[in-house]
Amino acid sequence: MASGRCLCGSVRYEVNGPLNDVHICHCGQCRRQSGHCVAATGAKRADFRLIEAGSLKWYRSSDWAQRGFRRLGLTGTRWLVESAVYPDKLAARGLEVLRPSAEERAETDRIIMEELVYGVFKPDAVAAFQRVIGRMKRDGCDAAILGCTEIPLIMNDGNAPLPTLDSTRLLARAALRRAIEGTAVAAYTKGL
Repeated sequence: MASGRCLCGSVRYEVNGPLNDVHICHCGQCRRQSGHCVAATGAKRADFRLIEAGSLKWYRSSDWAQRGFRRLGLTGTRWLVESAVYPDKLAARGLEVLRPSAEERAETDRIIMEELVYGVFKPDAVAAFQRVIGRMKRDGCDAAILGCTEIPLIMNDGNAPLPTLDSTRLLARAALRRAIEGTAVAAYTKGL
């Protein structure tokens, strides 16, 4: 049996079964979260038991992996950030959302509407988003939502102080998954 926990101890788990080979990852996200490369293993879901979850909520980052978050920083246009769209939907799933301050909101909205939508990509814009996301990290966020289609043009896991959740990619993947599942259901019911 193997067991483990997060650094603060609020999430604990155990594995009753064989562990997969250890893999080393040195991507920007892993280095940012750990300060160095990460050594990770996996196990069959049936062998995994979460002993204590704290306030952890799961996010499926790919078809084979999930990431746990508690507090997310929201970036986007002023209209999106001031709306209840993300906070309400995420609160229903037990996740807290942190919005940019009024000053941060004004600056990021200006960058999106006056630069990014026109294909203007300046180092100062990257630095502004890095400051906002860095402040969110200091305020306890686990990841940053890139809630506007233009933000991923300049921000990503490689240059943001937190792991990023690209809303455009996530929504596209969800739509594709739903379309594929819908096609499978339609094909099955036609055969009946």
